[in-house]
This record gives sequence, structure tokens and C-alpha cells, in this order.
Amino acid sequence: MIYCLRGSKRRDRLHSKMVNSRNKGSSFERDIGKRLFSQTGLTFERELNQYRQSDLGDLLCCDPSWPFVIECKRYANGNHAQAAWIEQASRAAKVANKYPAVVYKYNRQQIRVSIPFDAFAEALGGACDEPEHADLTFSGFCYVARELMAVRSLK
Repeated sequence: MIYCLRGSKRRDRLHSKMVNSRNKGSSFERDIGKRLFSQTGLTFERELNQYRQSDLGDLLCCDPSWPFVIECKRYANGNHAQAAWIEQASRAAKVANKYPAVVYKYNRQQIRVSIPFDAFAEALGGACDEPEHADLTFSGFCYVARELMAVRSLK
């Protein structure tokens, strides 16, 4: 248990860490939006209503045919997408009638993206009923997204 006295340095440090974690998250969202633009040519903006309303992704695409709801996570330690993140993205994706995508990064590791198998299968012209998720590199995710958009435009 942590006891903080009014005006204590410990309390000030804890408060600054909380503020910095929110800044860290929004900075990561902006970075992902820029990276998505460079890989896809599509513009992405932060969804500012995410703080007021539940079941919204972190980034909005200017193109309504974009097939994913994107949830961004930036943490210090770990090695895979956590189940709670996937569930959060899945709820938002269900509302938007899109696939969930969790874009995440841990310190000293590459950006990874967790998407459902059925998104991957549809991009390759198939189908899949498995409730599993695949972890892709960021470039791999952008490839799948571009393929999904191309396949859907042909239908």
C-alpha cells in the first residue's frame, strides 16, 4: 500500500507518471496514424470521443471502406496482445461492423498488430470460422488491409 502525504515528492512523481502515460498513448496513436498514411496513403485521425463514449476505436480512417477498427496500446513490458485489449477492440469493431485490430508496442520491441484469422483469410480470398487471432508485423498488417480493401472493391 502506498501512502502519499500532501505535497510529497512521491505523490508528485505518481501524478506525473499518470499524466505521462496518457501523453504516451496519444503520441503512439498519432505515430500509428502517420505510419498508416505512409503505408496505405489513407489519412487517419485520433477518435477524440473515445474518452467520452465506450466502444470506439482509437483511430478513424478518412475512407469508410477501411476494414478495421484500430485500438492502440503502448506499454513498457510484455510480449503479446492482452486478451482485454482484443476484447475492447472486438466490441468497438462489432459496433462499426468491421474487424478489430490491436496495434501494440512494448519498449525495445517492434510494433505488432493482432487481427482475427477471418480478416486474414478474407484478404486471401478464403474464409475462417476460428475465433483465433494472428500477430503480424506492422507492414504485414498494412498488406492485409490493402488486400481486404481490394477484394471487397471487386465484389
